[in-house]
Amino acid sequence: MLPYPLLFLLLVVFWLLLNGFSLGHLLLGSVVALVATWGMAALRPDKPVIRRWDLLARLAVVLAYDIMRSNLAVAAIILGGGRGRRQSAFVTLKLDLTSDIGLAVLSVILTSTPGTAWLEYNAADGTLLMHVLDLKDADAWRDTVKNRYEKPLREIFG
Repeated sequence: MLPYPLLFLLLVVFWLLLNGFSLGHLLLGSVVALVATWGMAALRPDKPVIRRWDLLARLAVVLAYDIMRSNLAVAAIILGGGRGRRQSAFVTLKLDLTSDIGLAVLSVILTSTPGTAWLEYNAADGTLLMHVLDLKDADAWRDTVKNRYEKPLREIFG
């Protein structure tokens, strides 16, 4: 009945956060979440095997901090009109992460962090092409992605 119970629960919670709590929204959100989990089951993705739950929580905290900090930096660029001081660029880096689920999570992390975007992943040589809105040091970005995101994801998903 519930092929992905955690997904079902999270979808219902997000539905209630967006629409407010009422019995009607609880029922409607549950129906929407149920249909979504059935659709997900029809795609038959591999079920993630999370090896380190403690690192998952720590990564979530790091990501929340980075997203807040990036929001402030992008807002300062937009509101400050710092067109002359900003340099957008593409950064290529070699990833050691091979898990499909880990790569998917990394793509969501990079794309949801304001000022960065996951553009392309070449599975043949394991390279990622990303765009950075305000690039001051490409090596610092490579180090950030490798140590703050990829390293914990390798330990979490293997």
